[in-house]
Amino acid sequence: MATTEKKAGERLPSRATGLLYGLGFGGFLDGIVLHQILQWHHMVSAVEEPTTVAGLELNTTADGLFHLATWVLTFAGTITALVAWRQGRIAPSWSFHLGLVVTGWGLFNLVEGLIDHQLLGVHHVRDDLGGPLSWDLAFLASGVVLIAVGWLVHRRGVRSMAARGSGPR
Repeated sequence: MATTEKKAGERLPSRATGLLYGLGFGGFLDGIVLHQILQWHHMVSAVEEPTTVAGLELNTTADGLFHLATWVLTFAGTITALVAWRQGRIAPSWSFHLGLVVTGWGLFNLVEGLIDHQLLGVHHVRDDLGGPLSWDLAFLASGVVLIAVGWLVHRRGVRSMAARGSGPR
């Protein structure tokens, strides 16, 4: 059998792995950069301003729970990778996997932006320099762009795997 032919019983890589990694890493990036380094907002800073010790304690706890949730998403990505490996699924190409990671990051931005910024209003990306709505809309737009770019990269990976005989035909 040629090395480019699909072996009997091989299954496609899991899409869940890349998407879960993207959701988790996107959340980590948001929490580390926007919450901790830049300190533009905290998880519930629109509900309880972190200007008092009690407010900072509440926001720090909420940030910690947020980071725990992103850790769980990332760990779930690791579990799905191990499950796929044990099922005999083939390894994804770089573009197949990284495209899904970027798509997952975009999904994080879109869902978090819609739920936390718009629906619940527990925080905004930033409350100064043009008002929260402009920053929130830019965050949502970044999610849409990341989803589109990630999905295009992922589809390129699907096509390249198919051309090598290791993906859908």
